[in-house]
Amino acid sequence: MRAVLTWRDKVEQCVYDLAFKPDGAQLIVAAGSRLLVYDTSDGTLLQPLKGHKDTVYCVAYAKDGKRFASGSADKSVIIWTSKLEGILKYTHNDSIQCVSYNPVTHQLASCSSSDIGLWSPEQKSVSKHKSSSKITCCSWTNDGQYLALGMFNGVVSIRNKNGEEKVKIERPGGSLSPIWSISWNPSREERNDILAVADWGQKLSFYQLSGKQIGKDHSLNFDPCCISYFTKGEYILLGGSDKQVSLFTKDGVRLGAVGEQTSWVWTCKVKPDSNYVVVGCQDGTISFYQLIFSTVHGLYKDRYAYRDSMTDVIVQHLITEQKVRIKCKELVKKIAIYKNRLAIQLPEKILIYELYSEDSLDMRYRVKEKIARKFECNLLVVCADHIILCQERRLQCLSFSGEKEREWQMESLIRYIKVIGGPPGREGLLVGLKNGQILKIFVDNLFAIVLLKQATAVRCLDMSASRNKLAVVDENDMCLVYDIHTKELLFQEPNANSVAWNTQCEDMLCFSGGGYLNIKASTFPVHQQKLQGFVVGYNGSKIFCLHVFSMSAVEVPQSAPMYQYLDRKMFREAYQIACLGVTDTDWRELAMEALEGLEFETAKKAFTRVQDLRYLELINSIEERKKRGETNNDLFLADVFSYQGKFHEAAKLYKKSGHENLALDMYTELRMFEYAKDFLGSEDPKETKMLIAKQADWARNINEPKAAVEMYISAGEHCKAIEISGDHGWVDMLIDIARKLDKAEREPLLMCAHFFKKLDNPGYAAETYLKIGDLKSLVQLHVETQRWDEAFALGEKHPEFKDDIYVPYAQWLAENDRFEEAQKAFHKAGRQGEAVRVLEQLTHNAVVESRFSDAAYYYWMLSMQCLDIAQADPAQKEVMLGKFHHFQHLAELYHGYHAIHRYVEEPFSFHLPETLFNISRFLLHSLTKDTPLGISKVNTLFTLAKQSKALGAYKLARHAYDKLQGLQIPARFQKSIELGSLTIRSKPFHDSEELVPLCYRCSTNNPLLNNLGNVCINCRQPFVFSASSYEVLHLVEFCLEEGITDEEAVSLIDLEAPRLKRENKWQEITSNNAQTLRLDESMDSVGEDDPFTAKLSFEQGGSEFVPVVVSRSVLRSMSRRDVLIKRWPPPLQWQYFRSLLPDASITMCPSCFQMFHSEDYELLLLQHTCCPYCRRRVDDPSP
Repeated sequence: MRAVLTWRDKVEQCVYDLAFKPDGAQLIVAAGSRLLVYDTSDGTLLQPLKGHKDTVYCVAYAKDGKRFASGSADKSVIIWTSKLEGILKYTHNDSIQCVSYNPVTHQLASCSSSDIGLWSPEQKSVSKHKSSSKITCCSWTNDGQYLALGMFNGVVSIRNKNGEEKVKIERPGGSLSPIWSISWNPSREERNDILAVADWGQKLSFYQLSGKQIGKDHSLNFDPCCISYFTKGEYILLGGSDKQVSLFTKDGVRLGAVGEQTSWVWTCKVKPDSNYVVVGCQDGTISFYQLIFSTVHGLYKDRYAYRDSMTDVIVQHLITEQKVRIKCKELVKKIAIYKNRLAIQLPEKILIYELYSEDSLDMRYRVKEKIARKFECNLLVVCADHIILCQERRLQCLSFSGEKEREWQMESLIRYIKVIGGPPGREGLLVGLKNGQILKIFVDNLFAIVLLKQATAVRCLDMSASRNKLAVVDENDMCLVYDIHTKELLFQEPNANSVAWNTQCEDMLCFSGGGYLNIKASTFPVHQQKLQGFVVGYNGSKIFCLHVFSMSAVEVPQSAPMYQYLDRKMFREAYQIACLGVTDTDWRELAMEALEGLEFETAKKAFTRVQDLRYLELINSIEERKKRGETNNDLFLADVFSYQGKFHEAAKLYKKSGHENLALDMYTELRMFEYAKDFLGSEDPKETKMLIAKQADWARNINEPKAAVEMYISAGEHCKAIEISGDHGWVDMLIDIARKLDKAEREPLLMCAHFFKKLDNPGYAAETYLKIGDLKSLVQLHVETQRWDEAFALGEKHPEFKDDIYVPYAQWLAENDRFEEAQKAFHKAGRQGEAVRVLEQLTHNAVVESRFSDAAYYYWMLSMQCLDIAQADPAQKEVMLGKFHHFQHLAELYHGYHAIHRYVEEPFSFHLPETLFNISRFLLHSLTKDTPLGISKVNTLFTLAKQSKALGAYKLARHAYDKLQGLQIPARFQKSIELGSLTIRSKPFHDSEELVPLCYRCSTNNPLLNNLGNVCINCRQPFVFSASSYEVLHLVEFCLEEGITDEEAVSLIDLEAPRLKRENKWQEITSNNAQTLRLDESMDSVGEDDPFTAKLSFEQGGSEFVPVVVSRSVLRSMSRRDVLIKRWPPPLQWQYFRSLLPDASITMCPSCFQMFHSEDYELLLLQHTCCPYCRRRVDDPSP
């Protein structure tokens, strides 16, 4: 630390106090009865201020810089503005000893010999508080909450801002040690407020706000008159009777004198936020000093040790940025560091530290040795077992115990010394002298080795890692590099203040100067970049730079020197530089340059660094080829150029090496087809077509399909052209291609047809199939597009495709609910089984959905299908005939039940009561065994019960109600049935005779409830019912004698032989509501009567049914209009029925052979335009 006098002035009176304006621009001096205002920059007296009548003892500036106050022996306090105008004056009872502004509220504390005054601008008067003793000094805490007062009786009183005492500190010396100066530490980093107290017991002490003393008293050996902290609280200034200002640490350790004076120092202050100090003396001298704190530090590789706060040493690891602080509690004079050793020189001793471990990252130091002697030296160096002291021309080597082992006397002043390593106890030192001599000294050798001598003084030195080169910075700021062995000057560079070799690269050094960092590799030109400070080390890519008081590691990319090596194709050297630290881009550039230079080893390492697998694969492949014996470097370089995108250069090299095919492959893979054509330079159509095809592939991949199609057509790749056109729906292009293709090119034409179908253009697809003669595909097309007429026409010409047409047609009809047509189609296709299965499923669905009319129709259709199968397939005849009769029976049941279901489920009835009555009876008589799915006995009996009651068949109604009691009745019928069961018992227990059915064969009245079913109880003749009203029709079935064929029978009936006229050929007898037709017994000749009637007139009481069998004569006697014939197709026989009441017309449906009263049938035809049973339309000519 040095104090440099900036300016000095002297006044006639004693200077008791000083105060800086907070911005540091002005200095207020209390001199005699005046205030003097100085400009701090040059010491110019700006203005004297007069206002006091007696000596001014104190002055203080407010923190905001707006006003300052002065206190005088005239008992008054004057407040001045920053414009040097007095604005306020107030008085105390005694002379003013000290004034101080609150740093936060700007409240002014003024202290006299007997009281304290507190004033602030917002107050109208000054609040005063008595003091028990004379107050000599005062100071506010940083937060402005407390005011400390120093008393003449040795007491420190700490008061709040209202003047109330909170803490009282009594010093041991009492009134013999008056407190002459106090000050609070202004640092905001301290956890507690710390008060520094200086008394005339010649002690310096520190206290907390609570009054607790910090540490012990520090002896001063003089009477202190003033104490002042630096702005940040790191140092303390003390002045007094020793006629100088001393610098102390904040802990009270004396560091040295600022400036010696000729009289007592009454006041000293630090300029805000600076290292300038002003001193005021008893003889009127005002001195303004600048304090210069020199850098005390040491560096070895990546460890840097430096002095902090004058008494601490901080060791910093420049790579990891770790720091460790060593507190010495004394002024640190010199620092030296080497490997695991650290030497610190203090005023009276030297401490030797060592690391706890050999770990390169360990930062824990411990004291190894102490040399308790005072040394005077310019430079200090530490080695493994020695310390070296430099005293101008002399070097001394001491052991750690302090014994001098060796001494060297130099010819000139030593300017620079550095340890350059070596075995422990035998380290080498590099020494530079003022006369330009450079020496190497080993600590175990008395003789110094002169390396070289130059004309100018040495400022800085460094030796390369291999000890072959020496860099010197001389006093002319010139950097000179020598070959140590030959003493030859290799090169020199100007504007240098320090130099350092790279510890990892022999040929690289850096030097700093003029605000620039200069990096030099080998003999290449210098690379510059801006850098403030001094270069002190260079390790890999890190440059250690000392700027002002801080050391930093600057990461410097080694790009510039690397490129300098690359320019000279020195790839291995460039790689070594890159390893020190370059960017990824630089690594890639190195890799590329080495690859082009066919330096594969270096290129491989560089590409590995940037993790470029693509180029690593290329290098590996080239190395493999070299192992196999390939030596054509042009071919290798061509591969490299193609990888780098230099395609034309690659093509030239491929051609040069005789591998034109590789160039062609490269261009085509890169879709550079024009270049490929230019490269070919020939008109080989095969090669050209190949190129066009590849170009088309590329156009397709880059989503240019139209161009691709045209190119494929040009190259003859029709299939690919068709595929693209089809995928994009370009029908016009497909038509054009299909019409241009020859019919022999079957595959592309089939593709065209496929896409025509897909794109809904069946006409063009048909045209294409015809062109290649593919009739099967054409049929399939017609079927898929449902163009049935064209399909049928094709089927007529080519019967072998009938199955392919009619089966899909039938399925399509079935899907569209056109079942009758579907059956015909199945018939035509010969798929009877499928027709039956479809109808069975539909029938089942109709029953499940309660569409009983449809179910009856489907069952009738099923029965007819079974009959057709029985006719076509003799093997299935018996089974199919059984199914035929079963389905016919089910059709009749469901046809009848349809009316019952509608009556029960719908709110309005569509049938007459007699019809519902007849249907109910018909169903009950038919359901003697199993009940088919969907037909409800409850519904049937319920309908019968209600209609019987309504028509007077009370007995039958009661029977129906009784039957219902044994069945599970739905809740909605429960009340109705229970009520009916009760009310029917009030009716007579018999049935109306009008309802009793008559057998037209034997004229027997049958009961309404017939246990035998729908047959006569007497003759067992089955009743024939009307399919609409379900009344018993006046028909009697008869059979033909053996030997009479159906055709002969029909011809005999058609003859209609004339019969003799008689008056009474039939006698009608009506009894018990029954009608009987019989021959009159009074007739003379039976032969003249109706032969058929004669066959009916007998009584039958047996249990077996005996049908009426007629002969040829009987057939001839019958009238054609009285006979109805069910003309069943084979293998069934025809059925013949004779109407016994010819005047009551009966109509039979020619399709389903169901019988109706003619009037009913005609009405139903008008309503439905078809048969209500088989749904045969009126205008349908087919039977």
